[in-house]
Amino acid sequence: MSKEILQVVEVVSNEKDVSRDVIFEALESALAMATKKKHNEEIGVRVAIDRATGEHETFQTWEVLDGDEPGIAMEYPDAQLWMIDAVEINPDIKPGEFIEESIESVAFGRIAAQAAKQVIFQKVREAEREKVAAEYSEKVGELLGGTVKRVDRGNVIIDLGSNAEAVIPKNQQIPRDPIRPGDRVRGCLMEIQSEQRGPQLMVSRIAPEVLVQLFTLEVPEISDGMIELRGAARDPGSRAKIAVNSLDRRIDPVGACVGIRGSRVQAVSNELAGERVDIVPWDENDAQFVINAMSPAEVVSVVVDEDKHSMDIAVEEENLSQAIGRGGQNIRLASELTGWTLNVMSEEEFEAKTEAEAVEIQKKLMDQLDVDEDVAIILVQEGFSSVEEIAYVDDAEMQAIEEFDVDIVNELRNRARDYLLTRAISQEEVLEGRAPQQDLLDLEGMDEQLAYKLAAAGMVTAEDLAEQAVDDVMDIEDLGETAERISALIMKAREPWFAEEEQTETESKEAESN
Repeated sequence: MSKEILQVVEVVSNEKDVSRDVIFEALESALAMATKKKHNEEIGVRVAIDRATGEHETFQTWEVLDGDEPGIAMEYPDAQLWMIDAVEINPDIKPGEFIEESIESVAFGRIAAQAAKQVIFQKVREAEREKVAAEYSEKVGELLGGTVKRVDRGNVIIDLGSNAEAVIPKNQQIPRDPIRPGDRVRGCLMEIQSEQRGPQLMVSRIAPEVLVQLFTLEVPEISDGMIELRGAARDPGSRAKIAVNSLDRRIDPVGACVGIRGSRVQAVSNELAGERVDIVPWDENDAQFVINAMSPAEVVSVVVDEDKHSMDIAVEEENLSQAIGRGGQNIRLASELTGWTLNVMSEEEFEAKTEAEAVEIQKKLMDQLDVDEDVAIILVQEGFSSVEEIAYVDDAEMQAIEEFDVDIVNELRNRARDYLLTRAISQEEVLEGRAPQQDLLDLEGMDEQLAYKLAAAGMVTAEDLAEQAVDDVMDIEDLGETAERISALIMKAREPWFAEEEQTETESKEAESN
């Protein structure tokens, strides 16, 4: 029997490339199960196999419980002892330890062999999974390729070779991608999940990293470091955009990624179920990068709002639908790729909005600097949109304005600085006075500066803001906000009202039906 045990350990260890200790532990567990079936399923059993000779011993075990009331019922009376009884057997025993007694070992026969087979299979699978997880732990984010083994409840199981498997969850598969057993597929290893049955390799085919890795594989100039990929955005299975930049002036990054007759980009597209890929030249100038990203739509003009990290984009009327894309696809991908919030509109809408914003800025500058309309118009035309810019811009830039002489420039800068000083003092007084409540600060779209301005005007809570009309809020002196933003904040503050009304209406309908 001892020779049979050693033989089983040796064969399974070699075939499955699993350590001998794992097989020994599986056999010990199997023999313990067989012993329980022979004697009593409820008893505790431990089997110890000598790693050198294959001989084994079997022990019945009792867990020592901390307590001195033997009259209380135990959860497992055949496998537990109270401390008061245990010390009579072993005076040095402690709670949580085990008392053992040698019993007859079962023969390694048919029942034990069947149990051993099941346990060994389970242990081997666990050991294989642990080994695979350790091997792939440094490959997270890399592209993996394998053969589809099966499709289980929508999840695709792929064979990576060397006893390694990975799963492409249903929500990480490209829509309408007909994957069948036997197909070769590639995806990006996103994470290694710890599950009850062991570590599981989770692969995605929709992550932007998949697109980046495929281009790195297809374009030697990228892997050689002559072209860099600066970002990617995808609508999986439909369309994608990728930004490229050449580190070698002699290389056209777009042409290199397209390949001869489009061979390289076509290879990537074929791998991703026909996903159409726009290759966009990256530019360090954010506005130019956005213009490139809007391809194939031609952009007429762009206005950048650094504070809101957004851009207004104007296109010709006939190109508006192309710029937006089906279902907003083009503008959404361009926004994801560049990291900017993009607002696309026709030239007419753009001009109207620009003019309205210019008029609003003119009024602010007239009020804040106490200047006439002509001076305010000149400042706006020269690109000044705030008092801060006038106060701190270089003298040379202000003096370069044809209509202004040195005296006018100095006067404007002094007025701007006086205004900023007065405002700072006023804000300090506000901070020392009324402060906004947390619900107002937490309101989606709110910032701290605006919240304090509202609190100073008596709108301390979100409920206070919800009760206001847009015009009432816009009347606050030096608010510095658009009516559109204030309207959106008021509607957001009123959302609990609508939810409460909907709940009341639902309850009323339920009462009527009953």
